[in-house]
Amino acid sequence: MVTRDSAIPSLNNVVVAPVTSMLREIPTCLPVGSAEGLSHDSVAAFDNLTSVPKSTLIHQIGLLNSIGRHQMCQALRSMADC
Repeated sequence: MVTRDSAIPSLNNVVVAPVTSMLREIPTCLPVGSAEGLSHDSVAAFDNLTSVPKSTLIHQIGLLNSIGRHQMCQALRSMADC
């Protein structure tokens, strides 16, 4: 069985949600900030997903906790209307 975490090493590209300091309170944007390791309040914009080569991701800036991951799924559902 392939899990999502075990599949990532074999991928060349990953889908990312850009993070911006242009704060928007809409269902497709997830508020992030110091609790996630960022230096200032921002949003992850799931309405602007893009695929990037893993090689361009140099270092991790922040991390979502389990509540944040749940909110990410809600934002993705809002974006995909499913």
